[in-house]
Amino acid sequence: MDFLYSIVGFFASGGIFMFPILLVFAFGVAIAVERYVTLAIVTNKNQAVWDKVQPLLANGDFDEARNMTSEDESTISQVLNMGLSLQGGVRRREDIEIAMEESMMEIVPRLEKRTPYVALASSIATLLGLLGTIMGLIQAFTAVANANPAEKADLLSASISVAMNTTAFGLMVAIPLLVVHAVLTSKTGDIVDSLEMATVKALNVFSKRAKRTVVAEA
Repeated sequence: MDFLYSIVGFFASGGIFMFPILLVFAFGVAIAVERYVTLAIVTNKNQAVWDKVQPLLANGDFDEARNMTSEDESTISQVLNMGLSLQGGVRRREDIEIAMEESMMEIVPRLEKRTPYVALASSIATLLGLLGTIMGLIQAFTAVANANPAEKADLLSASISVAMNTTAFGLMVAIPLLVVHAVLTSKTGDIVDSLEMATVKALNVFSKRAKRTVVAEA
């Protein structure tokens, strides 16, 4: 209970700038949670689809793989289906690769969507904390200028202590948000890497099948 009272006292003594920092924190946390859940779902769906499609590609069952990816809405299905839709009709690997890269260019921005706002919230929290401290110091020195000389030292030290609360709170908000932003960026990168890996493996399978077709026709 004493700990709770100390937190309330710390927040109350920080002044009006504590409320915008708290609002920024809530905004950053909301986006971070939404992004983390979304990326986790995307990761799980992609892994489930790849576990099913990879054996089909390895066995050359392109029609079944094409039907499976066309009916699925996962990001990896969208990329693979772009390549599978051209497989057989287009012999050149470069043409299929360009089409799959085009699909990737549409998917990656969706994966990165809103993640930069978490870093932005971290920066805003830090700046609001510094601004609150500066405004508090201005008020403190203004009050000290008109105070009794015997009370100036005590009044100034107390005012500075209160003003520093906003900077401390701003940093307490900014640091976790910055860490979360790094986690989200890493998770997004892992998904993009997995999509590129699936693209390369699919292209290799297409190339091998195309070479076998050419040899058979010859």
